[in-house]
Amino acid sequence: MKEKQIILNFKESDDFSELEPDNRDLINLAREAASRAYAPYSRFRVGAALRLDNGKIITGNNQENAAYPSGLCAERVALFAASSQYPGAKVEIIAIAVDTDNHSVIQPASPCGACRQVMAETEHRQGKPIRVIFTGETGRSVTVDGMKNLLPASFTSNNLK
Repeated sequence: MKEKQIILNFKESDDFSELEPDNRDLINLAREAASRAYAPYSRFRVGAALRLDNGKIITGNNQENAAYPSGLCAERVALFAASSQYPGAKVEIIAIAVDTDNHSVIQPASPCGACRQVMAETEHRQGKPIRVIFTGETGRSVTVDGMKNLLPASFTSNNLK
């Protein structure tokens, strides 16, 4: 048996001013989307904003439901909307921001496993890495280039062949 290592690469920023202006704008759109989330149960609002290669920006936010598993995360709302509205366009970047009434989210909040899997499928389908930027309620953020850095052993259509 061989032991192997997985190395994840990411950039961490303590202040939004360290990010490119376009990325700051996308985070601000994600924050706006989070403010419109339907999260009456958790009070944990998440917003996502993605930019497609055709220049279009799509936003989404989490949508909760009294039957908890029936809700949907912001990232998947945005990704599915983009795929529905612009089926041939490629996702270049997605920004994710959170907002909550319960406490202050200082650490950048990373996407859940289900959202990571959908991002990995999107990336695999389009044949191009997706940049992912996620943040909390402060200026701190994490940037990763490609899902190999968030979901290194992802399940793709190659596993079904």
